[in-house]
Amino acid sequence: MAKAKDVLMVVAKVLMIITCLYFFICSLSFLSDSFRLLGGRNLGALFANSELLNNPVVGVMIGVLVTVLVQSSSTSTTIIVGLVAADVPVKTAIPMIMGANIGTSVTNTIVSFTQMSDREEFRRAFACATVHDMFNWLSVLTLVTLEMCTGYLEKITAAMVGTLGDTKGSSKPPDFLKVLTKPFTKSVIQLDKKVLAGWAGNDPKYENCTTVLKTGCGDDSSVCTFVFANLGPGGANIGDTGSGIVLLIIALIMLCGCLICLVKLLNSILGENVKKIIKNGVNRDIPIKYLGWLTGYLVMLVGAFLTIIVQSSSVFTSTLTPLAGAGLVSLERAYPLTLGSNIGTTTTSLLAALASKGHEKETIQIALVHLFFNISGILLFYPIPCMRWPILLAQRLGDITSQYRWFSIVYLLFMFFIFPAIIFALSLAGPVAMYIILIPIAVLVLVIIFINILQKYKPSILPDILQDWDFLPEPLRSLDPIDRVIMTTFSCFQICRVNNNSDSTDQNLEEIKKKQQSEVNSLLEKDVV
Repeated sequence: MAKAKDVLMVVAKVLMIITCLYFFICSLSFLSDSFRLLGGRNLGALFANSELLNNPVVGVMIGVLVTVLVQSSSTSTTIIVGLVAADVPVKTAIPMIMGANIGTSVTNTIVSFTQMSDREEFRRAFACATVHDMFNWLSVLTLVTLEMCTGYLEKITAAMVGTLGDTKGSSKPPDFLKVLTKPFTKSVIQLDKKVLAGWAGNDPKYENCTTVLKTGCGDDSSVCTFVFANLGPGGANIGDTGSGIVLLIIALIMLCGCLICLVKLLNSILGENVKKIIKNGVNRDIPIKYLGWLTGYLVMLVGAFLTIIVQSSSVFTSTLTPLAGAGLVSLERAYPLTLGSNIGTTTTSLLAALASKGHEKETIQIALVHLFFNISGILLFYPIPCMRWPILLAQRLGDITSQYRWFSIVYLLFMFFIFPAIIFALSLAGPVAMYIILIPIAVLVLVIIFINILQKYKPSILPDILQDWDFLPEPLRSLDPIDRVIMTTFSCFQICRVNNNSDSTDQNLEEIKKKQQSEVNSLLEKDVV
């Protein structure tokens, strides 16, 4: 009887895990749609100035911002492929494709916040999320410089498309994941992606469109019945910004709730012994002599295959993050899975290019640039173990955020919003002004990194003053002063709340004492009488 009860409990928990995964994937879809609602018309502004687009640094930042706004590298690269089909030169679009890779990793960084309550879990989850960021940023910084100097991506892909024949008749394979999630997500919200693409390309046809919400559902343009249609032009009409904020709140609540439940269910269903077995199995190399080095490349193929199936690198890497936080997947194993996911997500832009009309060869070329950019990044930062810098940087970020948890929010806002926005704003002043500011900052950062490496491995060759950073004021060499300010601020709020509670408690006690004293006095008066 007890065994049957245990089996039923395990089955119930497995079903709950599947349910949590289903709604977690739906929440990612809602998160993506909320950013599209909030940033819809701004896409056109980013692509409006053709002179700015010729600057590769600006192109990278536009790629980052667009992907953050639409929450999908597949969507942003498809938009860029569409721009190439509409006469934007391939050379101009290459930096934007690179930037799109960076923007897509914002989702799994947000997902890691759900494990913030446990320092150790948060350290592992944040490191897993940011290893994707570090790989993308390092690849972009290296390859955009190489591309500006040599144009190798443009030349290689141009040679490849030169041999292509007719590409008509290509079709997109079925998206298995959306077949399952669409019935629910479409009942909540539907967006008109043609309007979104039209705004991004500044198409006059869509200039008078006021919303990206779908307004005509069916052949007869009947009234839409999905939930958010009631907030659109046919209902309360709170605007795309209002609808986007409402959907963002719903998506974040769903995402956090599903992940918290998922982690708790996994911890309850997997005992420590089972966890160790899974951890050792997943993180183990091929047990054949001299073939262990192939494990990472096989794992990459798994990551690419799974991403092609779900048609979203964000969904795959966001699902990987809580597993890393729970300690089931090591950072060293998550890294090749993430790299494989980067390869898998390029299939969407390739298929969009094959199905495009007009400038077919140019659109296929920019899609191939996306693929070869990711392959180039992998060749730089994976085959040689000492070049796997993203792992080291992600581990460092994980350690910092486990000690200063507020740093994770600062990192997210700076890396994906503030920094790209500052670069874009500087570009408006012209390329000379932008480089006058950026080049000294870049040189200073490189010098600091170089000194840090020497401090760790060869301190003897440095002057005494540079063997550590103690000569600098504390705010310039440590996050402790900022941490003290933040903790003091929160402590003050807590003390004020406690004081308010204690004041009310003292007041209540004083009232009780007065009441008791009055009762005693009345009794004494009766006795005297």
